[in-house]
Amino acid sequence: MKFTEKPMERITVEAEDMIKEISTLEPVSISKLDSGSTMAVFVDIINGFINEGAMASERVGDIIPENARLLKICNEKGILTTAFADCHEKNAAEFASFPPHCVKGTRESEIVEELKEQGGYILIPKNSTNGFNEQKFRDLIECHPEICTFIVTGDCTDICVLQFCLALKTYFTAQDRLVKIIVPISCVETYDAPFHSSDFANLAAYKLLKDSGITFVSGISG
Repeated sequence: MKFTEKPMERITVEAEDMIKEISTLEPVSISKLDSGSTMAVFVDIINGFINEGAMASERVGDIIPENARLLKICNEKGILTTAFADCHEKNAAEFASFPPHCVKGTRESEIVEELKEQGGYILIPKNSTNGFNEQKFRDLIECHPEICTFIVTGDCTDICVLQFCLALKTYFTAQDRLVKIIVPISCVETYDAPFHSSDFANLAAYKLLKDSGITFVSGISG
């Protein structure tokens, strides 16, 4: 890996361009999507990343209202909906990379109350940052070959959402199947921490996902 002369200047210009681009994104109406061929995937909107525990972030909590609204719309339209929930054993291998979190059987591993109240989703516990690796999800998409549009929301934009979207996209690409993956900006977020700027992480994820053919919109309207 090497850097060109004055890399920060180039990075700053590109970042400013992306921020402007994001500010001009438009919402998409749920009525524009075929409910019979659309799946909504809510990634890790759980207590352990929002309300309590070593990985909880108040910033991530800001996306709850928009996600609850979207889940309500999906239920009303009869859209197939799934919800991933991070769920680990006490000695999980993932704890070598992240602090212990969302241990099985604890409140941290549960979907937040605002989404629980709406219900209507297929719950899929996951034991890694990438929910696509869960057999329950793989079985679900194989049982529903009619699904060709995915709405993906949740956290964290640069970790679980990013990895899931890229795995989903490349899975269908390998089969020469065209699918549309839509990420509403108002429904995804990441956390702030030392050496993890949420602004930088969100922009990096946006760049990588967009370059891979993922569609971004400002939100989903009813």
